Amino acid sequence: MSISSIGRLIAVLLIFSSLNTVFSPSLAENLFILDRNSFIEAGPIVKQIVYFRITGYSSTPEETDDTPWITAYNTLARENIVASNDLPFGTKIRIPSLFGNRIFVVEDRLNERFKNVIDVWFPTKEEALNFGAHDNVLVEILE
Repeated sequence: MSISSIGRLIAVLLIFSSLNTVFSPSLAENLFILDRNSFIEAGPIVKQIVYFRITGYSSTPEETDDTPWITAYNTLARENIVASNDLPFGTKIRIPSLFGNRIFVVEDRLNERFKNVIDVWFPTKEEALNFGAHDNVLVEILE
């Protein structure tokens, strides 16, 4: 190791010791060090970028089946849940242009005739209708 490499290693160790933090690979994946006294969370890693039509739905019998509050994944409908026929259950996604850094999880399905659509769950039918439909929206598939 050269002297400059050793110096950088010592600097990194000093930074982490001043933060009273134990270094770990998982910590390194989620933090960006700004200086010796501050850091920001990097967030999840984007695995793939795709484009979908984004629509909204709610837990009403006319929009779902006879169990409107139970998702196809057998969980309760709630905030941050989406329906998709194109993504596996449990897939985490972000829709930055419409929801910023909010993370959604695929836990529901649409009628089988719908392809290339992500349906975002809303607490009321009125909210879902007001949301409308958005075509060709960038969606980040997260790891």
